[in-house]
Amino acid sequence: MGRVHVGTCSWADRTMIEAWYPSDIATPAARLRYYAGRFDTVEADAPFYAIPDRRVVENWAKRTPPGFVFHVKAFGMMTQHAVDERALHPELREYPHAVERGRVKRPSPEMVDLAFALFLEAMEPLAEAGKLGGILMQFPPFFTALDAALLDDNLAYLEYARDKLGSHRMLVEFRHPSWVDESHVRETLKFLGDRDMTYVSVDAPQFPTRTTMPPLVAATSGVGYVRLHGRNRDTYFARNVSAADRFDYLYRRDELEEWEPKVRELAGETDVTYVMFNNCKYDYAPRNALELAKILGPELVEPVTRPPGDLQLGLGV
Repeated sequence: MGRVHVGTCSWADRTMIEAWYPSDIATPAARLRYYAGRFDTVEADAPFYAIPDRRVVENWAKRTPPGFVFHVKAFGMMTQHAVDERALHPELREYPHAVERGRVKRPSPEMVDLAFALFLEAMEPLAEAGKLGGILMQFPPFFTALDAALLDDNLAYLEYARDKLGSHRMLVEFRHPSWVDESHVRETLKFLGDRDMTYVSVDAPQFPTRTTMPPLVAATSGVGYVRLHGRNRDTYFARNVSAADRFDYLYRRDELEEWEPKVRELAGETDVTYVMFNNCKYDYAPRNALELAKILGPELVEPVTRPPGDLQLGLGV
């Protein structure tokens, strides 16, 4: 049975900064060190919006201890999302592209190729430090398996992305339930497993219309991965709200206990499992992550032993 590591999908959300960090932990460097004193893994979601400068990623590596693992959400263009034109890397701006309401749509294949290359170049400091876990490829709701032609195209894109990521761990999160409905689930999981892609299990609000992913747990590689988005039905599909507002939800203990047997099952079929909380409003994500770690117990979750009051967490660049 593999070990389980719990963490959150951000360490720098504005409301999380205000609610979770002590007032004297007041710089980005101090916050990451403080976080790494309590958890041994985190998701970096900011790269979804813009490919970061390599120096930023170098600092992530420097500010965390040996063994700390970052999972990084892929730049939106890599997962067929429309991206803000203002956030384009300078080299991407050189390619012709259509813009609708300020967002880049239908980029050329050459532009997408370069987005993968620039993204991976930016992530090299984490890879070199042994701190890069997986690349989270979260596909949009319109990336579906609804008909044969669309399915073939989207499976081909998954293979393309797998090739572009090379030796890096590819974490695949679908957001349309057609991928795991009764007629597709076996094929989907086999496709991922045959190519050593990790299926990302999710917890999300469930609706009578079945428009969100069900809480299916499946091991398709040696790495298990779970993302918990909260269960706020009122905000999940809301427009013009922040990510924190969309996932504004504090899990009750009994809801976390629902995941205990699922996480144990996943850990029993993988070498290592990550459980990441995306309900990053206020202190909800770290609070729930610590609570789930206690529910799972030291048999599965190794406590982070760095002392919470270590003043060195707030020092340095």
